[in-house]
Amino acid sequence: MQQETFTLYKLIVLYMLDQISVPLSKSTINSFILDKGYTNFLTLQQAIGELIDNQLIIQKMEANKVLLSLTKEGADTLSYFENRISDAIKEDIVTYFRENEMDLRNEVSVLSDYYRSVNGEYEAHLWAKDRNTELVSIKLTVPTQEIAASMC
Repeated sequence: MQQETFTLYKLIVLYMLDQISVPLSKSTINSFILDKGYTNFLTLQQAIGELIDNQLIIQKMEANKVLLSLTKEGADTLSYFENRISDAIKEDIVTYFRENEMDLRNEVSVLSDYYRSVNGEYEAHLWAKDRNTELVSIKLTVPTQEIAASMC
């Protein structure tokens, strides 16, 4: 694979993260890029890994989801090389976000997780947030893992 093509994949990821005000799940980025046929899964994972290693994006786990965010260094890098992304690819990204905006916001704004508490029961933790502000948080204690999982 040519280095220029591999660089394009990284720029697409940076551009996606730059175009939306909330972190994106890794699965959302995977789905978009793979569905468009820009590259294959392994190459995309390598590109994302290099972006993380070079601190152009940050990765964090939240409620069993891997969320990716653009760093200042990533935004600066994108500003220098954004012209290497074709207008057609940029339009694909903008259209995708416009058509899926509410789903994407809900994906990172309405979260849930469960865990076993010290007394042997399970706690289901459900919360909603807007950007980094938690709007509501609910913890419910239930007797079984199955109930906790179904609540989440």
